[in-house]
Amino acid sequence: MANSNKHKEQKIRVLFCDQLNLARGKYLPENVASRGEAGICKGVFAVTYSRQQINAPGAGVEEGLPDVTLKFDPSQYRDSWHENTKVAIADIYENGKPYGLCGRTALKKAIEAWRRHGLDPLVGLEGEAYVLESISDGLKPYNTPGSYVYGTGPFNDPEGLMDLIWDQATKCGIPVESINAEFDNPQFELTLQYDDALKACDDFFLFRNMAREVLYERGYVLSYLPKPFKDISGSGLHINLSFRDINGNNALANGIKENELSTLAKGCISGLLKHHEALGGILAPTVNSYERLTPDGMCGYWASWGHDNRAAAVRLSKESGQSARIEHRAGDCSASPYLAVAAILQAALLGFENQYNLPKEAPKNIEKPDTTCPHLGHSLNESLDLLKADTAFVDAIGNDLIANYYAIKKAEAKELSGKSRDEIIDYYAYYI
Repeated sequence: MANSNKHKEQKIRVLFCDQLNLARGKYLPENVASRGEAGICKGVFAVTYSRQQINAPGAGVEEGLPDVTLKFDPSQYRDSWHENTKVAIADIYENGKPYGLCGRTALKKAIEAWRRHGLDPLVGLEGEAYVLESISDGLKPYNTPGSYVYGTGPFNDPEGLMDLIWDQATKCGIPVESINAEFDNPQFELTLQYDDALKACDDFFLFRNMAREVLYERGYVLSYLPKPFKDISGSGLHINLSFRDINGNNALANGIKENELSTLAKGCISGLLKHHEALGGILAPTVNSYERLTPDGMCGYWASWGHDNRAAAVRLSKESGQSARIEHRAGDCSASPYLAVAAILQAALLGFENQYNLPKEAPKNIEKPDTTCPHLGHSLNESLDLLKADTAFVDAIGNDLIANYYAIKKAEAKELSGKSRDEIIDYYAYYI
């Protein structure tokens, strides 16, 4: 009789985040993965969510769809949420050099650009999502009839789903900062701990996929769609940013007080506002994103900033000292965390290096935003064109990456042109 406890060979799940924020990759036996690399077809950068193939720049369609190489460090495997499995997060290389379409490489480029100024970017990511029940005739909201804003416990989460996510995150070494019910039910805010920018994005990438897979195996869909239902609050991605100086201190520690903004703070804020319209093409990358982004919402629609002001796109924290930070509020979790944070870092860096003019602070009254300032596009198509037109910003992120991204996202917008709201939600539902 076979031994039921016989050791199973451990497999390595090699993952990377593409421009659609999908966790692509492959499983490898541990002995094969020990080489630290694997091939994958460039064609993954030539398709939309519906697998429509686009002749997008850099995707190799006219070259016969050759392979690129996933490179990873076997000494840096992460614990998986599945048995007998480890996870490797890969960078993508082509002909021995970093592949221009790799979002994680774009983030590393942004981090290094800041380090040349003696500053190491630190990031905290706050994601919002709805829990939906997967039923035979579609998706419906998870029943949380006693839910309330900033709630915890069984009235807000009767099945203990957030406990499942938290426990699995702990087992995987993903550091949770907080989880709570958000404004609408069944909406939750899931926040990870502050960390170095690359580590923070790796954690968020794994956390998002872990949480979605853990709930899906139990009959639920954790939807990070910005607006999965019409008459509910939108879900966003808030990106918190600060910098560690060469002495290990927060470089914004005393630089964001009212009437006492440092050169670093002024530069970052001015860069985020000057490139605000272009940022929308990356931070709000789906057709559905523009149901959330409205002039009267607390969503970062207007290119504005303020101290502890949730109506502004750029919010300066109340905290000073080591907790001082700049929060950007316009994005949503359909964006790749790597590309989103790279974009925020590059916009802030352009402002710091060029010292753009800083607009006046926005009024505190959240019901009366400053409607004279620039704002995000009204659609994915418009935001993509605003992104493409901001050549300095595109050059900072990477021309090859943005050319490919623009082509794929334009095709996505075309696919959904004229579709009903239900058809648009169905298109995205199981991917975001």
